[in-house]
Amino acid sequence: MFTKNFKTVLTLSLLLCFSFFTSCSDDDVIEEKPKDIVELASVTPTLSTLVAAVQKAGLVDALKGDGPLTVFAPTNDAFQALLDSNSSWNSLDDIPAETLKNVLLFHVLTSKVKSNNLSDTYVNTLAVGPNDENLSLQVETTGGVEFNGDSKPVTVDVEATNGIVHIIDKVMLPPNVVTLALNNAGFSNLVAALTDTRHTTDFVAVLTGAGPFTVFAPTNKAFEELLDSNASWNSIGDIPIATLDAVLKYHVVNGANVQSNELTNNQEITMLSGDKVTVDLSSGAKLKTTSNQSVVISSTDVQGANGVVHVVDTVLLPGN
Repeated sequence: MFTKNFKTVLTLSLLLCFSFFTSCSDDDVIEEKPKDIVELASVTPTLSTLVAAVQKAGLVDALKGDGPLTVFAPTNDAFQALLDSNSSWNSLDDIPAETLKNVLLFHVLTSKVKSNNLSDTYVNTLAVGPNDENLSLQVETTGGVEFNGDSKPVTVDVEATNGIVHIIDKVMLPPNVVTLALNNAGFSNLVAALTDTRHTTDFVAVLTGAGPFTVFAPTNKAFEELLDSNASWNSIGDIPIATLDAVLKYHVVNGANVQSNELTNNQEITMLSGDKVTVDLSSGAKLKTTSNQSVVISSTDVQGANGVVHVVDTVLLPGN
């Protein structure tokens, strides 16, 4: 009797179990709820310090907004390296809140940029510099992807409901005008000129100051053409230091962050040397020098933390 009842119960139990599993259709599978950028970072163990930093800087709501946003997300190790770089910083609490906020905003773009859309360029971030101009982030893809000169991607194209996240291996600090030049291989001749050990002017110290500065930065090709103009000049070191000093000072405006939309036709701009250049907008953007050059401004508004850089295709030469 017991055996018969046991078999009946067992049979019913098996039928109920079979019925339960077979009645669960694909529509009944519980899917994970899509996450916004903050939620995504919060469930990623390697981004826990970033989450704490976002909370400290009061940026949670901004990163939970509709977007679309692109966020370059530094790992925990990247934040630890940042703290280790300053003997006064033992934790995030030691970093001034406004400093931390602008650093974090330097990692955010107001558009969705997937990894296959990256190119050698500068993009505007949400961080701001002089006159509340948006700071420029350098993206380099030639020879491997790098951001801001030395930050590399660890994981790319992590989708969120309000944008996309690229995880990176270094916290990116907003660059000044010197760092912008150092990070760009196209300005290596300019860097060599600025750092020539014969100088009595410490250009690096000057241009890392508070500013603001406006720098007209000649390309490597521009410097090569300058060297070709004199049979005695085979390298930057062959240019007399007094000449080089005067030339470099003729590329810098001190005390003004002049973006391209602030330039007007026939506007005279006084350079650090005391000499002037005249803006010519009659056919594209050009500068007229006191030595009668007409120099093309080939790229504009690369904004740094202490000034803005415009690229020129010729080295500016002051008149005698």
